[in-house]
Amino acid sequence: MIHDNKTSRVWLTASLLGAVLLAGGLCETAVAQDGATNNAQPQQKSVATKKVVSSGRDPFRKYEPPRVVLKQAAGQVTVPSIQERIGRYKTQKAAAMTARMPAPKPTTALLLSEIQVIGISRTPRGYAAIVEATPIKLSYVIYPGEPFYDGQLVAIEDNRLVFRHETVFTDGRRERSVEYKSLRQPTQVNSVPVPGATAVAPTNP
Repeated sequence: MIHDNKTSRVWLTASLLGAVLLAGGLCETAVAQDGATNNAQPQQKSVATKKVVSSGRDPFRKYEPPRVVLKQAAGQVTVPSIQERIGRYKTQKAAAMTARMPAPKPTTALLLSEIQVIGISRTPRGYAAIVEATPIKLSYVIYPGEPFYDGQLVAIEDNRLVFRHETVFTDGRRERSVEYKSLRQPTQVNSVPVPGATAVAPTNP
């Protein structure tokens, strides 16, 4: 009986000791796994957040500065010939008469460089000027506000006319400037009165 009690105590002690050792081993395994997990997480995070920055250029190739592309300057719009401008004026005049609208001024077919000032006078409407279209040898009476192909008459002074000149470029840009035209100096031919001569009446092209 005594031998059985001793044997039972030995088995109980051995069982308790085995349970303690087993619990200790489980705790060490859990701690080791936690440590391994904690050590692996920063490594994964650092790998995930690391970025590779590339300049997009071969480091072994010689550096070449970027090429500068110069924008080509726009040129002036080509002006039609005097015959084309007169033909366009006649077409516009016929269309205006058909529509019973005021006809355009004949000076709209002339460039400022194609006229000469041959006289300035005062009229009931104010100052007026007589100009001559040199390409077609015709004279016109004009007033401030008279339109031209590339400008407009702004004012008439005692001995000169003031124009606003407009230059049109191919890119749609427009430049405006002031241009003056003085009275044409009389020559020996046009200063000597001719017997029986009459004033030249303004006519349309």
